[in-house]
Amino acid sequence: MSASLPDTLPDLGQRSNTVTVFAGPCSVESPAQFEEAAACVAGLGLSWIRGGAYKPRTNSHSFQGLGERALQIMRAEGFERHGLRTLTEAMDADLVDMVASYVDGLQVGARNFQNFSLLRKVGAVAAREDRLVMFKRGFAGTIEEWLAAAEYVRLEGCERIMLCERGIRTFETSTRFTLDISAVPVVHKQSAYPICVDVSHAAGQRDLVPALARAAVAAGADALMVEVHPDPARAKSDGAQQLTLPQFEHLIAELRAIAAALGKRIV
Repeated sequence: MSASLPDTLPDLGQRSNTVTVFAGPCSVESPAQFEEAAACVAGLGLSWIRGGAYKPRTNSHSFQGLGERALQIMRAEGFERHGLRTLTEAMDADLVDMVASYVDGLQVGARNFQNFSLLRKVGAVAAREDRLVMFKRGFAGTIEEWLAAAEYVRLEGCERIMLCERGIRTFETSTRFTLDISAVPVVHKQSAYPICVDVSHAAGQRDLVPALARAAVAAGADALMVEVHPDPARAKSDGAQQLTLPQFEHLIAELRAIAAALGKRIV
């Protein structure tokens, strides 16, 4: 991997006139599946692809990911073939060094947002290797708790931290989680962190994803996370919330119009 992250990603305390899109399948399932998604993402002029290598699933019998093989696929098909930066979740402190050797961004998932030993390890490795840290909000975490937990990463020397609002658990059941769109201006008001909005996990249904994505860009999000799959009906995880490639292409066209009205670019 190259030595530094692209300029479209702001350092702590900076603001950008771009909206970075982290798009890709929920899980890396095969070289062919990931390459098809990567070709679509790269063809739209975007810079990052995401995918799950290790999948923390509620049901222990569900697909758990391909592990290191998935990381190899991400590097080969995403970075080496299509020139895309890669992002995946690091679930365990013992895996952080190995995961960072393959990808450009380390994601901390919602289930680990107060796993402080993992946060310290991710922060230290990201600082040493110049990796992005995508730090997701916990299911029931307050913004105050989220910002406090992010300090564990920052105090290890990592300045490439992006928070990720992915919906919180409420009494509402019509969506998978309740997207707290107000987290975008609140995080900007209370901290120097850029913020991403994961619209796929919040929605849980692909037909709701475009509306949430449009709202996130309009609210001032620095980035979006969108799950995209060549054939969602055959996806091994979270197929219901993943956009098809044509749906994703249409969404990016819509988002570019909204971003332009705000003086920003989708990248």
